[in-house]
Amino acid sequence: MDALLAIRARGITKCFGDVVALDGIDLDVPQGQIHGLVGPNGAGKTTLLGLLLGLAVADSGRLEVLGTPVGPALAVPDGVAGFVDGPGLYPSLTARQNLAALVALRGRDLPATWIDDVLGQVGLTDVADDRASGFSLGMRQRLGLAAALLTKPRLLVLDEPSNGLDPAGKKHVHNVLTRLAADGTSVVLSSHRMDDLEALCSEVTIVATGRVVFSGPLSKLAAENRELDYRLLTSDPQAARRLAVDTAGVHVVDAWAPHDAEVLVVRALVPALDELVVRLVHAGIALRELAPVVSPLEAAFLALTEPQEANR
Repeated sequence: MDALLAIRARGITKCFGDVVALDGIDLDVPQGQIHGLVGPNGAGKTTLLGLLLGLAVADSGRLEVLGTPVGPALAVPDGVAGFVDGPGLYPSLTARQNLAALVALRGRDLPATWIDDVLGQVGLTDVADDRASGFSLGMRQRLGLAAALLTKPRLLVLDEPSNGLDPAGKKHVHNVLTRLAADGTSVVLSSHRMDDLEALCSEVTIVATGRVVFSGPLSKLAAENRELDYRLLTSDPQAARRLAVDTAGVHVVDAWAPHDAEVLVVRALVPALDELVVRLVHAGIALRELAPVVSPLEAAFLALTEPQEANR
């Protein structure tokens, strides 16, 4: 196995009776990378995460985690942590007691300050002695992340870690994951939040009906080969509209903003959009906003998964 890969999967299949959950999945996750896992409900994401955490075994194929082949036994090498379908917590215990119980269960010899350190990392210091039963969904997600961090994992597998997070909680989680990746930890992050994935991930894998339909850098989804709709806010909307109409490969889309004369929405490939921006600048028209109406990742997700969903 390539020493730089934290995960290497080849031809992974998993069935539950007549249901094929995973159908020949290939996956490479380099060390020190945050890798996004995206797919519609029922696409096989949770099953794949379970395999990576040792909660299930594949029916066929080869899986190597942190350089170790994963066999038929329900086990993965030390250094793997995370959760699927939300973290398991003791509601009657406080946040600190939950983590202490987990340390005792695993028989770990950790510094006395480490529990307080991980609670601080995820922004739960102020509620460390509050019972988990009173925690919001977002606070439970952060406590689950703290539990995963206790073992100082080399591979972190997370299922919807941003569920229920307010802006402050989201910032804490993003900072933790970014810092972990910078220190060499690999992270597999499954989420329906496209903004989170675009902010955090170096690469993404999109799955549909148990198969990989795309895997690679986010830059490959950046509309170089597909048209996207973009919002333009300029200092002279009417002049900008005239230039857009006259620019080859640019189409004005009125349906997106029918009641907002200040916003111009155009559909174009990246090269045509670049040409329009150059023409706006040369005409002395200030460009105050330029953003995709739908993010490149979301647009690619819809384009790559909707055909499969329609044929199911």
